[in-house]
Amino acid sequence: MTLRRPIARLARFGRDSRGYVTLEIMIFLPVVFLIFAACWVFFDVFRQQSVNQKANYAIGDLLSRETQEIDDTYIDNTYSLLKLLTLTDDTLYSADPLESLALPGLVGDTWYKTDLRITVVRYDASDNRYNVAWSAARGDHASLSGNLPADLTRLMPEMTGGTQVILVETWDDYQPTFSVGLDPFEIHTFSFTHPRYAPQLAWVGAASSGGAPLISTGCSGNCTNEDGSNNVEPSINYRWGRG
Repeated sequence: MTLRRPIARLARFGRDSRGYVTLEIMIFLPVVFLIFAACWVFFDVFRQQSVNQKANYAIGDLLSRETQEIDDTYIDNTYSLLKLLTLTDDTLYSADPLESLALPGLVGDTWYKTDLRITVVRYDASDNRYNVAWSAARGDHASLSGNLPADLTRLMPEMTGGTQVILVETWDDYQPTFSVGLDPFEIHTFSFTHPRYAPQLAWVGAASSGGAPLISTGCSGNCTNEDGSNNVEPSINYRWGRG
């Protein structure tokens, strides 16, 4: 008898279709806004990743078509192009530690919002190593020298001895518009491209980051390459990953 009354009341409550629209909106509207904000943030992350990767490909393609030596001015202009393509301004982060606390994924020596590193990598078949011919960086990340680090080596394609590729890396600091459990982080993009019209992409100046001497690009004068006769195609099919 005592147990039947609560059960009967619950049954009546379940059949009752009366309610207040205002109260229901107050309950469900925050949930709807939270779902919308989360969808927006994760969509924007993939959108920004796509934008950065396309900018990376554009820079790699630009460098692969060069037939003259590269200098610091060229790298500076390429860095400006990257910021233009990714819609990043020149504002630097403040040194205020309170501001750093608001960027848990970007603390440390992060001052620039966008970083660029261009590295020409040469494969040495006798030592089975990827050597840095020269490297130039803009932003927070340093240029490379010597042998290519292991974390990048495993991403490089299989190459024949003496072959060079242009490795382009970009980093973009992403800060979510809404707080939905996703902390600020760096979007890292990576690509490699074989030189198109010359056997290599040389660095001009007394010395480069990799210590490579000046060498001819193999294409003097105005190489228009309208008929494709100056193309320098790779002799193998590139395949991802190395153990």
